[in-house]
Amino acid sequence: MFDAIVIGSGMSGGIAAKELCERGLKTLVLERGRKLEHGGESYTDWMQPWDLPNAGMVPEEELARDYPVQSQCYAMTSATQQYWVKDSEHPYTTPEDKPFSWIRGYHLGGRSIMWGRQSYRLSPMDFEANARDGHGSDWPIRYDDLAPWYDHIEKFIGVAGSREGLAQLPDGEFLPPFDLNDAEVMFKQAIEGKFPGRKVIPGRVANLSKAQPHHEALGRSSCQVRSFCERGCSYGAYHSSLSSSLPAAEQTGNLTIVTDAIVHSIVYDPKTGKATGVRVIDAHSKAGKTYEAKVIFGCASTIGTAQILLNSKSEAMPNGLANSSDMVGRNLMDHLYALSVAGILPKGPDSYYFGRRPTGLYIPRYRNVSEDAPFLRGYGYQGGAMRTGGSRATAGAIGADLKAKARKLGPWMVFISGFGEMLPNPENRVTLNANKVDQWGIPTVHVSCALGENEHKMAEQIITDGKAMIEAAGGMVVSAASEPGVPGLGIHEMGTACMGKDPRRSVLNKYNQAHDVPNLFITDGSAMASSGCQNPSLTYMALSARAAHHAAEFLKAGTI
Repeated sequence: MFDAIVIGSGMSGGIAAKELCERGLKTLVLERGRKLEHGGESYTDWMQPWDLPNAGMVPEEELARDYPVQSQCYAMTSATQQYWVKDSEHPYTTPEDKPFSWIRGYHLGGRSIMWGRQSYRLSPMDFEANARDGHGSDWPIRYDDLAPWYDHIEKFIGVAGSREGLAQLPDGEFLPPFDLNDAEVMFKQAIEGKFPGRKVIPGRVANLSKAQPHHEALGRSSCQVRSFCERGCSYGAYHSSLSSSLPAAEQTGNLTIVTDAIVHSIVYDPKTGKATGVRVIDAHSKAGKTYEAKVIFGCASTIGTAQILLNSKSEAMPNGLANSSDMVGRNLMDHLYALSVAGILPKGPDSYYFGRRPTGLYIPRYRNVSEDAPFLRGYGYQGGAMRTGGSRATAGAIGADLKAKARKLGPWMVFISGFGEMLPNPENRVTLNANKVDQWGIPTVHVSCALGENEHKMAEQIITDGKAMIEAAGGMVVSAASEPGVPGLGIHEMGTACMGKDPRRSVLNKYNQAHDVPNLFITDGSAMASSGCQNPSLTYMALSARAAHHAAEFLKAGTI
């Protein structure tokens, strides 16, 4: 028997494992995907453009056959294809009128290998939002409860950023920021001068602008500014489970990892009221096995965790494990995504920049902060500016003509893309297909999720504001989205086992502990009671570290 089992090895699972191991708990990590070595053969960050199969493109017939959903992700190329699941092998269903793009990677480290690394804290107003406007369950914690754990995670993973003193985007424990380039500084001056209450800041990113001794002790080094991050980084310059949290866990001697382990369900003992173990199926042999532990952490990702809980039916819990509230699978959220506006800056500065930074600019939320809006909650923008021309303008040229065109720079282009908050809605949910099972005999999931009136109003304003800001900076808008992307494409899905004060309206308490099962903790995106508009991975990690601390204390005290 193990002290703890962690289901999933991605963003939250890696941190949960590290924290549990460091507290002396013999911890088993179960990963449904294959083993992946940090810096191993799967990493393609050393490949030059001419080394990539098909110049980085995946053949159309292969995309249509095996990757119709995954290929919608911006980061999928022939250099990263090995990190994405084949949709043909991992089916799920949606209503015809409610498409949902479930972007997945099944391997050790999960999507922490390919994540965008933008790292922002939720603010006090985010933790109070549900109570304030009545949508979703009231968070059982507030910002001050999580702030020390944000500190803890930022120091460990390394987050580059600037201190800005904004109430809606709290500062953190930052490494030096990746500075704005000259055109972004010009954009910042224009926006902040013409729109009081709006700020343009360097994007906060989990890349090591300056590696610290504790990063180097894990074999990590400073960012090389190459922007090959989604290929895996052999330098360990950005945080992932493979480069950071799992190696830290391994150093304790308390970690065991089992890959190719498909979790079927969690075993529940009605006599004790506790979970006793996890049933798994070997991905290749299809053989079954049960691992036992004193405490279990669900970190299988939002939809994956809902699937496991709903499939963990028993006579005592006929609706699924920890589901007396009927809230497991409900309140599925993603962020409004793909709401981009791009423009040319004809009078941009006559300069260039070094390298390819792993981040750009960020415009923190201002609607319903300093500017009222005809909708609830708010949004922020991610974006940047780049100089056109140069090597991008050499198509068809050869010889002296090619050299001349490569030296000539064009105008600057600036783009900003809005990320908006989605309200929790119990009708946006994950259920099981009783009659459609996967290759391991486990019921597949059915995802029914749609944007509501509030989200559509917000999306319209995001585009309107984006155009106005680019024009205010002297830009000429050349493209603008007309509607948000399909839910799921933000890859920020969350909410299917939400935290809350009321066990009748939520699944987890203030410690990420299931109301119904005291030794079950869930710390991935499932736990989120609301989404905010900030990228959520930093919050998942802070919740995971906090829950692991309390789980270890509860075990020591004998209360679980």
